[in-house]
Amino acid sequence: MAKRKAALIAAAIGGSFVALAAAILISAAAQLITLTVAKLMLVALLGLYFGFGFLIGVYQVLRKLEDRRL
Repeated sequence: MAKRKAALIAAAIGGSFVALAAAILISAAAQLITLTVAKLMLVALLGLYFGFGFLIGVYQVLRKLEDRRL
């Protein structure tokens, strides 16, 4: 059950990333934003996902360490 839940969470995260990236690319194709702004937005989106992923990973490690200590 835990593997299924992890796979579902990973699929949701991946899907949200793809949806946001597609929205940025569609906006650039429709010339609502320039190509340079679209590139910056994609880099920022990637940075947000990696940054928050790193923070969540550190939180999980600290939580496991705290559980072992108690």
